[in-house]
Amino acid sequence: MSYHNPPTEPRISATFDEYTMSEIRRAAATGIYDIRGGGAKRKLPHFDDLLFLGASISRYPLEGYREKCGTDVVLGARHARKPIELKIPITIAGMSFGSLSGPAKEALGRGATMAGTSTTTGDGGMTEEERGHSERLVYQYLPSRYGMNPRDLRRADAIEIVVGQGAKPGGGGMLLGQKISDRVAEMRTLPKGIDQRSASRHPDWTGPDDLEIKILELRELTDWEKPIYVKVGGARPYYDTALAVKAGADVVVVDGMQGGTAATQEVFIEHVGMPTLACIRPAVRALQDLGMHRKVQLIISGGIRNGADVAKALALGADAVSIGTAALIAIGENDPRWAADYAALGTTAAAYDDWHEGRDPAGITTQDPELMKRVDPEVAGRRLANYLKVMALEAQTIARACGKNHVHNLEPEDLCALTVPAAAMAQVPLAGTDWIPGKGGY
Repeated sequence: MSYHNPPTEPRISATFDEYTMSEIRRAAATGIYDIRGGGAKRKLPHFDDLLFLGASISRYPLEGYREKCGTDVVLGARHARKPIELKIPITIAGMSFGSLSGPAKEALGRGATMAGTSTTTGDGGMTEEERGHSERLVYQYLPSRYGMNPRDLRRADAIEIVVGQGAKPGGGGMLLGQKISDRVAEMRTLPKGIDQRSASRHPDWTGPDDLEIKILELRELTDWEKPIYVKVGGARPYYDTALAVKAGADVVVVDGMQGGTAATQEVFIEHVGMPTLACIRPAVRALQDLGMHRKVQLIISGGIRNGADVAKALALGADAVSIGTAALIAIGENDPRWAADYAALGTTAAAYDDWHEGRDPAGITTQDPELMKRVDPEVAGRRLANYLKVMALEAQTIARACGKNHVHNLEPEDLCALTVPAAAMAQVPLAGTDWIPGKGGY
């Protein structure tokens, strides 16, 4: 007699699920790894796993209509003669011309300027559209040196030395040939239509001592006016932050693995790096151990979506955040109005990440002249400005509810965690307890 009742539906292995099996078959058939854009799609501990503890009897909230709550921030005052002064603690991350279209870069500059913040060039050099419409523009200095020239370094308002990116720490960038137009090829000194892979490390230095020399070279080139940022992918945030500070950085940017990219191997995106939430407290601790917290500013990026994310990053010790994917969505990326065009590519607006193929229906991650016409830089810029305004207002609302007259006065004591992993990463108590994993309590 059998006591085994077979299930009514066949079970699929949790390890070898349908997606995993399809990837095995694809690799077996093609012999190449998968390349895509965007960020990690796996579920990771994130800011949603934290909650704020608003004021009640033990804390006194601010009245939203009568009491001010500041959002301004100054970046780079450690050494630079002309630090960056922003109205909001939300900046636009580096996204290259080449990866993005010219109208998209212009829209980012317009929106950032209207909101009183900065935007960043990305790999491939500075476009006139971007410089002309960005009141504050950060120039990224990458291993590739594509488009780099002393004139543009001096025209920038700050310089960001990129050591790594959250989606691919330890890896270089990719720009496939179909996006290397005449203009992109000229700016990068590359042959038109040929795949390009950026270097994964800088050609003229290999460690923190060399980085210190490079920072001094850039300071001398720009007459000590420009703040120097150092950007690292979230992998060893304590040591990377400490070494960047010792090398002379004015600002440290730490990019977690929820950050996006134009193109890289999917195995990189999903399996290398650390969640953004896990990067913040080690980076802050490094600054505190060196006596440099709030003297060297910390910018956090990777999966920032709304004002609550901004407020939580600031409460954990960051000075500002940076957004990339969210900014592209604000100006029109993955817009459902192009649903039919996305479907023709075999995808949906919500899932489209083949930015490297240059067929983006929204006209943002493409060099196709016809598709680029779909981006109106003025309209897209206003949309981005609206979005940035809402994010800042949301962060203000939370700060007021916690009794703070500036968003930078938020602190870990204002937070609790919903899960043990989030409590351990953020080093705040598990909700309803005094227990911080690894620090005792109950």
